[in-house]
Amino acid sequence: MSTRRSSMRAARATLMLAICCMPLARAQQPSAPSVEVAHYWVSPSERKALDVYRNAWQGLGGKWFDLPSKNKLAEVNMATDMIANGYPPAVIQWNANRESMELASMGVIQDIEDVAAADHWRDFLPKNLVNHISYKGHIYFAPVDIHAENWVWTNKQIFDQLKLPVPTSWDGVLASAAKIKQAGYTPIALGSGAWEISLLFNDIVYAVYGPDGYNRLLAGGDSNAAMEPAMLKALDILRRLSAFVDPARGGKTWVDATLSVGRGRAAMQFMGDYAKGELEQAGLKVDKDFRCSLAPGTNSIYFVVIDAFAFPVSNNEQVRRSQRLFARQLMNVNHQLAFNRIKGSIPPRTDIQRSHLDTCGKIGLDLISREHGQVFAQSMLMPPQMSQGWIDIVADYFNNPKIPPATTQRQLAEVLSQK
Repeated sequence: MSTRRSSMRAARATLMLAICCMPLARAQQPSAPSVEVAHYWVSPSERKALDVYRNAWQGLGGKWFDLPSKNKLAEVNMATDMIANGYPPAVIQWNANRESMELASMGVIQDIEDVAAADHWRDFLPKNLVNHISYKGHIYFAPVDIHAENWVWTNKQIFDQLKLPVPTSWDGVLASAAKIKQAGYTPIALGSGAWEISLLFNDIVYAVYGPDGYNRLLAGGDSNAAMEPAMLKALDILRRLSAFVDPARGGKTWVDATLSVGRGRAAMQFMGDYAKGELEQAGLKVDKDFRCSLAPGTNSIYFVVIDAFAFPVSNNEQVRRSQRLFARQLMNVNHQLAFNRIKGSIPPRTDIQRSHLDTCGKIGLDLISREHGQVFAQSMLMPPQMSQGWIDIVADYFNNPKIPPATTQRQLAEVLSQK
Protein backbone atom coordinates (compact mmCIF):
# COMPACT_ATOMS: atom_id res chain seq x y z
CA MET A 1 0.00 0.00 0.00
CA SER A 2 2.81 2.43 0.85
CA THR A 3 4.48 1.79 -2.53
CA ARG A 4 1.23 2.53 -4.34
CA ARG A 5 0.72 5.74 -2.39
CA SER A 6 4.26 6.97 -2.96
CA SER A 7 3.97 6.22 -6.68
CA MET A 8 0.80 8.31 -6.97
CA ARG A 9 2.39 11.17 -5.00
CA ALA A 10 5.50 11.03 -7.18
CA ALA A 11 3.37 11.10 -10.33
CA ARG A 12 1.48 14.16 -9.12
CA ALA A 13 4.69 15.97 -8.17
CA THR A 14 6.19 15.23 -11.56
CA LEU A 15 3.12 16.63 -13.28
CA MET A 16 3.42 19.84 -11.29
CA LEU A 17 7.06 20.14 -12.35
CA ALA A 18 6.14 19.43 -15.95
CA ILE A 19 3.84 22.45 -16.15
CA CYS A 20 6.72 24.86 -15.80
CA CYS A 21 9.14 22.95 -17.95
CA MET A 22 7.05 21.81 -20.92
CA PRO A 23 9.05 22.56 -24.06
CA LEU A 24 7.80 23.10 -27.57
CA ALA A 25 6.19 20.10 -29.22
CA ARG A 26 8.11 17.85 -31.55
CA ALA A 27 9.07 19.24 -34.90
CA GLN A 28 8.11 17.80 -38.28
CA GLN A 29 4.64 16.65 -37.34
CA PRO A 30 3.07 14.54 -40.09
CA SER A 31 0.44 16.18 -42.28
CA ALA A 32 -2.14 13.45 -41.59
CA PRO A 33 -3.92 13.71 -38.22
CA SER A 34 -1.82 11.73 -35.78
CA VAL A 35 -2.39 10.72 -32.16
CA GLU A 36 -0.56 8.74 -29.52
CA VAL A 37 -3.21 7.09 -27.36
CA ALA A 38 -2.23 6.09 -23.80
CA HIS A 39 -4.66 3.62 -22.23
CA TYR A 40 -4.95 0.54 -20.01
CA TRP A 41 -7.55 -1.41 -21.96
CA VAL A 42 -5.73 -4.68 -22.52
CA SER A 43 -8.26 -7.49 -21.91
CA PRO A 44 -9.65 -9.17 -25.06
CA SER A 45 -12.98 -7.34 -25.06
CA GLU A 46 -11.35 -4.02 -24.11
CA ARG A 47 -8.90 -4.26 -27.01
CA LYS A 48 -11.69 -5.15 -29.41
CA ALA A 49 -13.83 -2.25 -28.18
CA LEU A 50 -10.97 0.21 -28.62
CA ASP A 51 -10.60 -1.02 -32.19
CA VAL A 52 -13.91 0.73 -32.95
CA TYR A 53 -12.23 4.09 -32.44
CA ARG A 54 -8.93 2.98 -33.93
CA ASN A 55 -10.62 1.87 -37.14
CA ALA A 56 -12.75 5.02 -37.31
CA TRP A 57 -9.65 7.18 -36.88
CA GLN A 58 -7.70 5.30 -39.52
CA GLY A 59 -10.74 5.55 -41.79
CA LEU A 60 -10.27 9.32 -41.69
CA GLY A 61 -6.69 8.84 -42.85
CA GLY A 62 -5.36 9.37 -39.35
CA LYS A 63 -2.37 7.67 -37.74
CA TRP A 64 -2.83 5.93 -34.39
CA PHE A 65 0.14 5.07 -32.17
CA ASP A 66 -0.89 2.73 -29.37
CA LEU A 67 0.55 3.20 -25.87
CA PRO A 68 -0.99 0.44 -23.72
CA SER A 69 -0.31 -0.12 -20.01
CA LYS A 70 -1.15 -3.09 -17.80
CA ASN A 71 -3.27 -1.01 -15.39
CA LYS A 72 -4.29 2.51 -14.46
CA LEU A 73 -1.31 3.25 -12.24
CA ALA A 74 1.14 2.14 -14.94
CA GLU A 75 -0.60 4.42 -17.43
CA VAL A 76 -0.47 7.37 -15.03
CA ASN A 77 3.26 6.84 -14.53
CA MET A 78 3.93 6.50 -18.25
CA ALA A 79 1.91 9.57 -19.20
CA THR A 80 3.51 11.57 -16.39
CA ASP A 81 7.00 10.69 -17.56
CA MET A 82 6.16 11.61 -21.16
CA ILE A 83 4.73 14.97 -20.10
CA ALA A 84 7.71 15.73 -17.86
CA ASN A 85 10.12 14.92 -20.70
CA GLY A 86 8.31 17.24 -23.08
CA TYR A 87 6.65 14.61 -25.25
CA PRO A 88 3.10 14.24 -23.97
CA PRO A 89 0.82 11.75 -25.71
CA ALA A 90 -1.97 13.46 -27.61
CA VAL A 91 -4.65 11.46 -25.81
CA ILE A 92 -4.81 9.72 -22.41
CA GLN A 93 -7.53 7.47 -21.05
CA TRP A 94 -8.77 8.63 -17.63
CA ASN A 95 -11.64 8.17 -15.22
CA ALA A 96 -13.71 11.34 -14.93
CA ASN A 97 -13.63 11.70 -11.15
CA ARG A 98 -12.43 14.06 -8.43
CA GLU A 99 -8.80 13.25 -9.15
CA SER A 100 -9.23 14.12 -12.82
CA MET A 101 -9.97 17.75 -12.01
CA GLU A 102 -6.43 18.10 -10.68
CA LEU A 103 -5.16 17.71 -14.25
CA ALA A 104 -7.33 20.60 -15.39
CA SER A 105 -6.49 22.80 -12.39
CA MET A 106 -2.75 22.24 -12.91
CA GLY A 107 -2.97 23.20 -16.58
CA VAL A 108 -1.69 19.82 -17.79
CA ILE A 109 -4.66 19.13 -20.07
CA GLN A 110 -6.53 21.52 -22.32
CA ASP A 111 -10.21 22.15 -22.50
CA ILE A 112 -12.27 20.96 -25.46
CA GLU A 113 -15.11 23.36 -24.81
CA ASP A 114 -15.17 24.55 -28.42
CA VAL A 115 -15.90 21.01 -29.64
CA ALA A 116 -18.40 20.32 -26.87
CA ALA A 117 -20.28 23.57 -27.55
CA ALA A 118 -20.30 23.13 -31.32
CA ASP A 119 -21.63 19.56 -31.03
CA HIS A 120 -24.06 20.35 -28.17
CA TRP A 121 -22.72 17.76 -25.74
CA ARG A 122 -24.69 19.25 -22.86
CA ASP A 123 -27.93 18.46 -24.69
CA PHE A 124 -27.42 14.70 -24.53
CA LEU A 125 -25.11 14.09 -21.56
CA PRO A 126 -26.54 13.71 -18.03
CA LYS A 127 -26.02 16.91 -16.03
CA ASN A 128 -24.26 15.04 -13.24
CA LEU A 129 -21.80 13.61 -15.76
CA VAL A 130 -21.14 17.05 -17.29
CA ASN A 131 -20.13 18.28 -13.84
CA HIS A 132 -17.50 15.55 -13.64
CA ILE A 133 -15.91 16.32 -17.01
CA SER A 134 -15.83 20.08 -16.50
CA TYR A 135 -13.62 22.55 -14.68
CA LYS A 136 -14.68 26.17 -14.15
CA GLY A 137 -17.47 25.76 -16.67
CA HIS A 138 -15.31 24.32 -19.46
CA ILE A 139 -15.39 20.69 -20.59
CA TYR A 140 -12.00 18.94 -20.46
CA PHE A 141 -12.86 15.26 -20.96
CA ALA A 142 -14.64 13.28 -23.67
CA PRO A 143 -16.65 10.47 -21.98
CA VAL A 144 -17.02 7.23 -23.92
CA ASP A 145 -18.83 4.90 -21.54
CA ILE A 146 -20.61 4.54 -18.23
CA HIS A 147 -19.84 1.37 -16.35
CA ALA A 148 -21.62 0.16 -13.24
CA GLU A 149 -19.81 -1.89 -10.62
CA ASN A 150 -22.78 -3.35 -8.74
CA TRP A 151 -23.80 -6.15 -11.12
CA VAL A 152 -24.28 -9.85 -10.41
CA TRP A 153 -23.59 -12.23 -13.31
CA THR A 154 -25.20 -15.65 -12.97
CA ASN A 155 -24.88 -18.81 -15.02
CA LYS A 156 -28.35 -19.56 -16.36
CA GLN A 157 -27.86 -23.32 -16.68
CA ILE A 158 -26.72 -23.80 -13.07
CA PHE A 159 -29.51 -21.71 -11.61
CA ASP A 160 -32.12 -23.39 -13.83
CA GLN A 161 -30.77 -26.87 -13.05
CA LEU A 162 -30.96 -26.26 -9.30
CA LYS A 163 -34.27 -24.38 -9.64
CA LEU A 164 -32.84 -21.34 -7.87
CA PRO A 165 -34.14 -17.81 -8.35
CA VAL A 166 -31.62 -15.03 -8.78
CA PRO A 167 -31.02 -13.85 -5.16
CA THR A 168 -32.56 -10.55 -4.13
CA SER A 169 -31.09 -10.44 -0.61
CA TRP A 170 -27.74 -11.32 0.94
CA ASP A 171 -29.39 -14.08 2.93
CA GLY A 172 -30.63 -15.36 -0.40
CA VAL A 173 -27.11 -15.23 -1.84
CA LEU A 174 -25.78 -17.27 1.08
CA ALA A 175 -28.60 -19.81 0.89
CA SER A 176 -28.14 -20.24 -2.87
CA ALA A 177 -24.36 -20.47 -2.49
CA ALA A 178 -24.74 -23.37 -0.03
CA LYS A 179 -26.94 -25.31 -2.48
CA ILE A 180 -24.63 -24.55 -5.39
CA LYS A 181 -21.60 -25.75 -3.46
CA GLN A 182 -23.40 -28.94 -2.50
CA ALA A 183 -24.12 -29.55 -6.19
CA GLY A 184 -20.40 -29.44 -6.97
CA TYR A 185 -20.05 -25.96 -8.51
CA THR A 186 -18.09 -22.96 -7.30
CA PRO A 187 -20.77 -20.63 -5.90
CA ILE A 188 -18.93 -17.29 -6.27
CA ALA A 189 -16.29 -16.67 -8.93
CA LEU A 190 -13.42 -14.44 -7.86
CA GLY A 191 -9.98 -13.67 -9.20
CA SER A 192 -6.95 -12.82 -7.11
CA GLY A 193 -7.31 -9.02 -7.33
CA ALA A 194 -7.92 -7.20 -4.06
CA TRP A 195 -10.16 -4.69 -5.86
CA GLU A 196 -12.57 -7.50 -6.82
CA ILE A 197 -13.29 -8.14 -3.13
CA SER A 198 -13.82 -4.44 -2.59
CA LEU A 199 -16.50 -4.33 -5.31
CA LEU A 200 -18.39 -7.08 -3.51
CA PHE A 201 -18.01 -5.35 -0.16
CA ASN A 202 -19.21 -2.00 -1.48
CA ASP A 203 -22.41 -3.68 -2.67
CA ILE A 204 -22.92 -5.02 0.85
CA VAL A 205 -22.15 -1.63 2.42
CA TYR A 206 -24.82 0.08 0.33
CA ALA A 207 -27.37 -2.62 1.17
CA VAL A 208 -26.64 -2.41 4.91
CA TYR A 209 -26.03 1.33 5.33
CA GLY A 210 -28.41 2.68 2.70
CA PRO A 211 -27.64 5.60 0.37
CA ASP A 212 -26.86 8.16 3.09
CA GLY A 213 -24.47 5.85 4.91
CA TYR A 214 -22.80 4.82 1.66
CA ASN A 215 -22.13 8.46 0.82
CA ARG A 216 -20.89 9.28 4.31
CA LEU A 217 -18.36 6.45 4.05
CA LEU A 218 -17.19 6.53 0.45
CA ALA A 219 -17.80 10.14 -0.54
CA GLY A 220 -17.48 11.90 2.79
CA GLY A 221 -14.75 9.82 4.38
CA ASP A 222 -16.73 9.81 7.66
CA SER A 223 -14.65 7.71 10.06
CA ASN A 224 -17.46 7.79 12.63
CA ALA A 225 -19.74 6.04 10.13
CA ALA A 226 -17.24 3.19 9.91
CA MET A 227 -17.55 2.64 13.68
CA GLU A 228 -21.32 2.16 13.56
CA PRO A 229 -22.81 -1.33 14.18
CA ALA A 230 -23.77 -1.47 10.49
CA MET A 231 -20.10 -1.95 9.59
CA LEU A 232 -19.85 -5.09 11.71
CA LYS A 233 -22.98 -6.40 10.00
CA ALA A 234 -21.48 -5.74 6.57
CA LEU A 235 -18.21 -7.41 7.56
CA ASP A 236 -20.11 -10.43 8.88
CA ILE A 237 -21.85 -10.90 5.51
CA LEU A 238 -18.51 -10.57 3.70
CA ARG A 239 -16.86 -13.15 5.95
CA ARG A 240 -19.68 -15.65 5.41
CA LEU A 241 -19.42 -15.18 1.65
CA SER A 242 -15.68 -15.94 1.76
CA ALA A 243 -16.52 -19.61 2.40
CA PHE A 244 -18.02 -19.89 -1.09
CA VAL A 245 -15.16 -18.78 -3.34
CA ASP A 246 -12.56 -20.98 -5.03
CA PRO A 247 -9.67 -21.37 -2.54
CA ALA A 248 -7.29 -21.98 -5.46
CA ARG A 249 -7.88 -18.63 -7.13
CA GLY A 250 -4.32 -17.33 -6.70
CA GLY A 251 -2.95 -16.01 -9.98
CA LYS A 252 -6.36 -15.90 -11.64
CA THR A 253 -7.72 -12.66 -13.07
CA TRP A 254 -11.19 -11.18 -13.00
CA VAL A 255 -11.51 -12.28 -16.64
CA ASP A 256 -10.79 -15.88 -15.60
CA ALA A 257 -13.51 -15.59 -12.96
CA THR A 258 -15.96 -14.13 -15.47
CA LEU A 259 -15.39 -16.95 -17.96
CA SER A 260 -15.79 -19.56 -15.23
CA VAL A 261 -19.35 -18.27 -14.78
CA GLY A 262 -20.01 -18.12 -18.50
CA ARG A 263 -18.75 -21.66 -19.07
CA GLY A 264 -20.65 -23.19 -16.18
CA ARG A 265 -17.86 -23.87 -13.69
CA ALA A 266 -19.06 -21.19 -11.28
CA ALA A 267 -22.53 -19.86 -10.59
CA MET A 268 -22.18 -16.12 -9.94
CA GLN A 269 -19.79 -13.20 -9.98
CA PHE A 270 -20.11 -9.75 -8.40
CA MET A 271 -18.37 -7.59 -10.96
CA GLY A 272 -18.71 -4.46 -13.06
CA ASP A 273 -20.37 -4.69 -16.44
CA TYR A 274 -17.03 -5.02 -18.19
CA ALA A 275 -17.70 -8.69 -17.34
CA LYS A 276 -20.44 -8.67 -19.97
CA GLY A 277 -17.89 -7.59 -22.55
CA GLU A 278 -15.75 -10.63 -21.77
CA LEU A 279 -18.74 -12.99 -21.76
CA GLU A 280 -19.90 -11.80 -25.16
CA GLN A 281 -16.34 -11.84 -26.50
CA ALA A 282 -16.37 -15.56 -25.62
CA GLY A 283 -19.52 -16.06 -27.69
CA LEU A 284 -21.95 -16.17 -24.75
CA LYS A 285 -25.29 -14.35 -24.80
CA VAL A 286 -27.28 -12.56 -22.13
CA ASP A 287 -30.57 -14.31 -21.21
CA LYS A 288 -29.37 -17.45 -22.99
CA ASP A 289 -26.10 -18.36 -21.27
CA PHE A 290 -25.99 -15.86 -18.43
CA ARG A 291 -28.22 -13.39 -16.65
CA CYS A 292 -27.53 -9.90 -15.32
CA SER A 293 -29.06 -8.30 -12.24
CA LEU A 294 -28.04 -5.66 -9.75
CA ALA A 295 -26.61 -6.75 -6.40
CA PRO A 296 -29.05 -7.25 -3.51
CA GLY A 297 -30.00 -3.97 -1.90
CA THR A 298 -28.75 -1.95 -4.90
CA ASN A 299 -31.47 -2.81 -7.42
CA SER A 300 -32.57 0.80 -7.90
CA ILE A 301 -29.14 2.42 -8.13
CA TYR A 302 -26.19 2.38 -10.50
CA PHE A 303 -22.62 2.46 -9.10
CA VAL A 304 -21.21 4.62 -11.87
CA VAL A 305 -17.68 4.70 -13.29
CA ILE A 306 -17.06 7.08 -16.20
CA ASP A 307 -14.33 6.26 -18.72
CA ALA A 308 -13.15 9.29 -20.63
CA PHE A 309 -10.22 10.68 -22.59
CA ALA A 310 -8.19 13.79 -21.85
CA PHE A 311 -5.88 15.81 -24.07
CA PRO A 312 -2.52 16.99 -22.72
CA VAL A 313 -1.44 20.52 -23.50
CA SER A 314 0.58 20.84 -26.69
CA ASN A 315 2.26 23.85 -28.28
CA ASN A 316 1.79 22.39 -31.75
CA GLU A 317 -1.34 23.58 -33.52
CA GLN A 318 -1.51 20.48 -35.71
CA VAL A 319 -1.55 18.25 -32.63
CA ARG A 320 -4.33 20.39 -31.15
CA ARG A 321 -6.34 20.03 -34.35
CA SER A 322 -5.88 16.26 -34.17
CA GLN A 323 -7.03 16.28 -30.55
CA ARG A 324 -10.21 18.20 -31.37
CA LEU A 325 -10.98 15.88 -34.27
CA PHE A 326 -10.33 12.86 -32.02
CA ALA A 327 -12.68 14.24 -29.35
CA ARG A 328 -15.40 14.61 -31.95
CA GLN A 329 -14.92 11.01 -33.08
CA LEU A 330 -15.14 9.79 -29.49
CA MET A 331 -18.58 11.32 -29.10
CA ASN A 332 -19.94 10.13 -32.46
CA VAL A 333 -23.23 8.34 -31.72
CA ASN A 334 -22.53 5.32 -33.95
CA HIS A 335 -19.02 4.88 -32.58
CA GLN A 336 -20.28 5.09 -29.00
CA LEU A 337 -22.95 2.50 -29.64
CA ALA A 338 -20.53 0.07 -31.31
CA PHE A 339 -17.86 0.61 -28.64
CA ASN A 340 -20.21 0.05 -25.71
CA ARG A 341 -21.79 -3.04 -27.24
CA ILE A 342 -18.38 -4.68 -27.07
CA LYS A 343 -17.20 -3.11 -23.82
CA GLY A 344 -20.26 -4.20 -21.82
CA SER A 345 -21.04 -0.65 -20.69
CA ILE A 346 -23.66 1.84 -21.82
CA PRO A 347 -23.04 5.01 -23.81
CA PRO A 348 -23.04 8.25 -21.82
CA ARG A 349 -25.31 9.76 -24.47
CA THR A 350 -28.90 9.60 -23.24
CA ASP A 351 -30.18 10.02 -26.82
CA ILE A 352 -29.21 6.42 -27.65
CA GLN A 353 -32.40 4.50 -28.46
CA ARG A 354 -33.45 1.78 -26.00
CA SER A 355 -34.02 -0.58 -28.91
CA HIS A 356 -30.26 -0.66 -29.51
CA LEU A 357 -29.54 -1.98 -26.00
CA ASP A 358 -29.79 -5.45 -24.46
CA THR A 359 -31.49 -6.35 -21.16
CA CYS A 360 -28.58 -5.10 -19.06
CA GLY A 361 -28.14 -1.92 -21.08
CA LYS A 362 -31.80 -1.00 -20.72
CA ILE A 363 -31.54 -1.29 -16.94
CA GLY A 364 -28.52 1.00 -17.01
CA LEU A 365 -30.09 3.57 -19.34
CA ASP A 366 -33.17 3.80 -17.13
CA LEU A 367 -31.03 4.42 -14.05
CA ILE A 368 -28.66 7.02 -15.54
CA SER A 369 -31.67 8.84 -17.00
CA ARG A 370 -33.36 8.98 -13.58
CA GLU A 371 -32.52 11.98 -11.38
CA HIS A 372 -31.49 9.89 -8.37
CA GLY A 373 -30.75 6.64 -10.14
CA GLN A 374 -26.99 6.66 -9.76
CA VAL A 375 -24.20 7.12 -7.26
CA PHE A 376 -20.52 7.18 -8.00
CA ALA A 377 -18.47 4.07 -7.37
CA GLN A 378 -15.66 4.04 -4.84
CA SER A 379 -12.98 4.75 -7.45
CA MET A 380 -14.89 7.87 -8.50
CA LEU A 381 -15.41 9.14 -4.95
CA MET A 382 -12.36 8.40 -2.83
CA PRO A 383 -8.93 9.98 -3.23
CA PRO A 384 -6.59 7.31 -4.66
CA GLN A 385 -4.56 6.78 -1.47
CA MET A 386 -7.69 6.40 0.65
CA SER A 387 -9.27 4.11 -1.91
CA GLN A 388 -6.25 1.82 -2.06
CA GLY A 389 -6.10 1.68 1.73
CA TRP A 390 -9.77 0.68 1.90
CA ILE A 391 -9.27 -2.02 -0.76
CA ASP A 392 -6.22 -3.53 0.94
CA ILE A 393 -7.88 -3.71 4.37
CA VAL A 394 -11.06 -5.31 3.02
CA ALA A 395 -9.08 -7.86 1.01
CA ASP A 396 -6.88 -8.78 3.99
CA TYR A 397 -9.98 -9.39 6.08
CA PHE A 398 -11.64 -11.51 3.39
CA ASN A 399 -8.53 -13.61 2.78
CA ASN A 400 -7.59 -14.13 6.44
CA PRO A 401 -10.37 -15.58 8.63
CA LYS A 402 -8.26 -14.97 11.74
CA ILE A 403 -8.63 -11.17 11.51
CA PRO A 404 -11.42 -10.07 13.90
CA PRO A 405 -14.17 -7.89 12.39
CA ALA A 406 -13.61 -5.23 15.06
CA THR A 407 -9.96 -4.93 13.99
CA THR A 408 -10.94 -4.36 10.36
CA GLN A 409 -13.60 -1.89 11.44
CA ARG A 410 -11.00 0.21 13.29
CA GLN A 411 -8.60 0.02 10.34
CA LEU A 412 -11.28 1.25 7.92
CA ALA A 413 -12.14 4.12 10.26
CA GLU A 414 -8.46 5.07 10.41
CA VAL A 415 -8.16 5.10 6.62
CA LEU A 416 -11.22 7.33 6.33
CA SER A 417 -9.76 9.74 8.87
CA GLN A 418 -6.68 10.35 6.70
CA LYS A 419 -8.20 13.02 4.48
